[in-house]
Amino acid sequence: MILDGVKNAEIIKRKISEEVSRIREDILLAILMVGKNAASEVYVSNKEKACEFVGIKSRIYKFDENISQKEIIKTIEECNKDEKVTGILVQLPLPSHLNADAILDAIDPNKDVDGLNIINQGKLQKGLPCIEPATPKGVITLLKNNNIELTGKNVVIVGRSYLVGRPLAALFLKENATVTICHSKTTNLKEITRKADILCVAMGKPRFITEDMVKKDVVVVDIGINRVAGKLCGDVDFEKVSEIASYISPVPRGVGPMTIASLLQNVMTCYKIQRNLMD
Repeated sequence: MILDGVKNAEIIKRKISEEVSRIREDILLAILMVGKNAASEVYVSNKEKACEFVGIKSRIYKFDENISQKEIIKTIEECNKDEKVTGILVQLPLPSHLNADAILDAIDPNKDVDGLNIINQGKLQKGLPCIEPATPKGVITLLKNNNIELTGKNVVIVGRSYLVGRPLAALFLKENATVTICHSKTTNLKEITRKADILCVAMGKPRFITEDMVKKDVVVVDIGINRVAGKLCGDVDFEKVSEIASYISPVPRGVGPMTIASLLQNVMTCYKIQRNLMD
């Protein structure tokens, strides 16, 4: 069965749109983008459109490729102080001369819609309430919305990035799953992935996971996105693995739409935190 990210994201966005319509003040997302990365421009455009769809306003800051770290942090600090700004997002990746961690850590944790500030990351690892990174949050939501049991399941995550792999592991642990993280130095990878009840892949290697690396009826979440011969594909060989898996997310139309829907949810969480409206 296909894990349809588009269908699930639309349901979330409709609920957010209804919520925003009841609020009598603007909700504003500030998006900072450096340089002219084609993929980043597409992602930012998609986020703008999603904000517009639900009634959230967006303000885009575009910086030259050679901008200094000091200048970006100055803009972030201005947004931190601006009561009209509900959330702040720095579009990644950043040019190599910039320290992404320092820039993300400059964001007010209560405006950190990507959940990548060290405060939110630390709270996540301790199992405390926090703003959860959008992509891992989207993965968990997609599984839950399809009534896939997480408690006690053997989850294997291929990829250990701070953007996806590590926070996703923390979220699965919160759901009482048993989690194994694999990466480029893992030996006997196939033996590990074949034991997974739920396999999540975020490596950035086109069609890396093949049918001999999974067991029958596994749930596969493909978080990778690659362009091969002008077409998008994930890190999983979808055609062959889908014949074995009980559930599988496609690329595109899988985790991508859920990431944006989760981002919008996080903007609303930031709004509620700032207005002391959290339960």
